[in-house]
Amino acid sequence: MTDGPSGYLAVDSGGSGLRVAVGVPGGPPSAHGESKEPVRTGARGIDPGHLLEQLLPLARALSVQAGLPRLDTAVVGAAGFATLGDGLRAELPDALARELGVRTVALAADAVTAYVGALGLGPGAVVAAGTGLIALGTDLVRWRRADGWGHLLGDCGSGAWIGRAGLEAALRARDGRDGGSASLLAHAEEAFGPMPGLPGRLYPRSDRAAALASFAPRVASCAAADPVAAGILRTAARHIAESAAAVCPAEGEPRIALTGGLFRMGDPLLTPLEEELTARLPYARRVPAEGDPLHGSVRIAAALAAGSLGLPGDDERMLQVVGVARN
Repeated sequence: MTDGPSGYLAVDSGGSGLRVAVGVPGGPPSAHGESKEPVRTGARGIDPGHLLEQLLPLARALSVQAGLPRLDTAVVGAAGFATLGDGLRAELPDALARELGVRTVALAADAVTAYVGALGLGPGAVVAAGTGLIALGTDLVRWRRADGWGHLLGDCGSGAWIGRAGLEAALRARDGRDGGSASLLAHAEEAFGPMPGLPGRLYPRSDRAAALASFAPRVASCAAADPVAAGILRTAARHIAESAAAVCPAEGEPRIALTGGLFRMGDPLLTPLEEELTARLPYARRVPAEGDPLHGSVRIAAALAAGSLGLPGDDERMLQVVGVARN
């Protein structure tokens, strides 16, 4: 059946699974669905077969639910796309055309969909932070990215970074070294057990970054009474502001937004962060994030359908738009 309106497919693929929406361009999503299973990565990066295995049944079911016989546009935002997206770039456009009849496919890093969800299609900068952290900015000519290098090499100021710094302070207190925190030591033992066994319990975990980030709220809970914990959050704020300043357009009156679960930590982090942002970016206007990465995918789909995307195409690792023929 082909009678009826054509629609869009919007996808957010992240560490907690897939979120999917369908709707008519220019309107809000008509139906939502999700899969709780994160897409696997392998030798070719993000596994396109595993993504399609989860996405296609959801897309078909949601299309029926929304009364959309055709999906002309698909936007897939994926965590890790910039560095692990070769398989998606090679296989996803043709597969979506073959299986769903899609004509236009946009593949994007989740930082791009987070940016568009937060700020729309204008110039500015967005810091997306949770377990990890990445900053993305644009003057609508090119993208600028800072950090997002993972918990071993970067993600400075992220949940994993704060949690690791808190556990280091706990271990310093256990050893009797300077910079230790007795309160963080007590919290660490409550969360992870006796400290001598912590490396053996933590290092082999495949979800090590998430495990580190799980300690970040405990650091925040100690900050009011513990100068070590407060110092960790001040340093995290400095790192976050440094990344924002590295990507924010230097001219005009750009907007800057923060998005992601890290910022639900509240005043212990947000108060020093506001001070740092004001000092480093006095010309930028702080605004609340308008939406999340799935909202960003929906906005990109609407702009593609209207022929008015206007985002930089200078780096296909960040955003790639492909026209495909239906088979």
